[in-house]
Amino acid sequence: MDIAGVKLILKLVPNPHDLDRLRSLTARHGQEHLLRFWDALDAAQRAQLAQDIGAIDFDLMARLHRDLLQNPSPIHTSEKIKPLEGSSLTSATRASMTEAGMKALREGKAAAFLVAGGQGTRLGHEGPKGTFDIGLPSGKSLFQLQAERLLKLSKDCGKTVPWYIMTSRDNHAATTAFFEVNHFFGLNRNDVMFFSQAELPVLDSNGKVLLAEKGRVSLGPNGNGGCFPALKSSGALEDMKRRGVEWVFTYSVDNALVKVCDPAFIGFTLASNLPAASKAVAKSGPSERVGVFCLRNDGPSVIEYSEMTPEMCAEKNAQGRLVYGAGNVAMHLFRRDFLEAHADSSLPYHLARKKIPYVDTLGNVVSPTEPNASKFELFMFDLFPQAPGMAVLEVERTEEFAPVKNPTTAGVDSPATARKLMLDLHRRWASSAGFSEQELEGVEVEVSPLASYAGEGLNRASFHRDTSRPLLKA
Repeated sequence: MDIAGVKLILKLVPNPHDLDRLRSLTARHGQEHLLRFWDALDAAQRAQLAQDIGAIDFDLMARLHRDLLQNPSPIHTSEKIKPLEGSSLTSATRASMTEAGMKALREGKAAAFLVAGGQGTRLGHEGPKGTFDIGLPSGKSLFQLQAERLLKLSKDCGKTVPWYIMTSRDNHAATTAFFEVNHFFGLNRNDVMFFSQAELPVLDSNGKVLLAEKGRVSLGPNGNGGCFPALKSSGALEDMKRRGVEWVFTYSVDNALVKVCDPAFIGFTLASNLPAASKAVAKSGPSERVGVFCLRNDGPSVIEYSEMTPEMCAEKNAQGRLVYGAGNVAMHLFRRDFLEAHADSSLPYHLARKKIPYVDTLGNVVSPTEPNASKFELFMFDLFPQAPGMAVLEVERTEEFAPVKNPTTAGVDSPATARKLMLDLHRRWASSAGFSEQELEGVEVEVSPLASYAGEGLNRASFHRDTSRPLLKA
């Protein structure tokens, strides 16, 4: 299933090839520069530029520039904010929750939804972030790791778990081609659906729309919160309904340890009788720049690090844990009918200052070294207050959260740190399978998701030694 192309915002010029109309439109909104290179464009480039310009909601862009850049609202200190505490699972409750989740999976009631519109630029990688190899001995990409977890889960529950993947204009073609050349990693292509999220123009500090090329407007994905209308407009929600899917596991591509459609998490959410749930990890310390779950005016929400006072960040409870310590790691479970009811909800836009290449007045492409442009994004967690409540499951960071966001030189949330987290986890699995510390000395351990979803079912016989290097594989 593949819905190609990008749904842009909003209206079209009645005749996009009418230069007079384009000039009138851009002049009315102070964006005449978009036609600066018109005479130098060929027919195809003119048609593309006319289409780009015609798709822009100039009134919306002017409002966002005014409200978020020129006159930003102060943080609402009058809001009543309280911590939203997470729950954890004991070994006994985990077993029962896992069985409940597996039952839902066997009945075809769960699907995976991947937000994968990002590029690997910050990692020094040309291509979609999901195609990136974090340096495992197997050389598997993030996409392959997640695909194999779904394959293993589908095999264990005896029912295919459908996979919905949201791309962006920049990486849609490359993403689908990657799956094609890798034969969908063993998945049935009819159980994988691709679609692109909406995009918004990128503005400079004066509110002018940037050109990416002489004949292309600079566009950026409208944030992870854009996934909700995209699910509806793409037909993905309707496809889920047709398949009998009731629960949608939603996650981001850049977590190397994500447990896709974790049965224990599904069971936990079912037991809560709530339409939404999230996983959280305990913040590593007061200064970790991560949003935390909270109750904002008694509704479930996430408070960003930038919204918190130093006192809030440092506050601890009687047990010595951070009061605002349930870190958001972008792993959520939503009831499908909840998403259907709220897919078109009006969420607030947020400003992001970015370094965006652009075409200058002479027609040269400039790559800035400092943030030069404004992108406007919707955030997924702004939908949370629409739910009557939200269950939060606190999980172990070392088992479920290995973000790949920064280059290795950054030292944190990098391919190197993700690789180490994964290999350390698999080493612990090997130890539990019967290998001694002496046997594992100097050995890298990698367990294929096809062999074990979360460390279960392993014994010494599950592993074999790669004689060409110090590696145990399963």
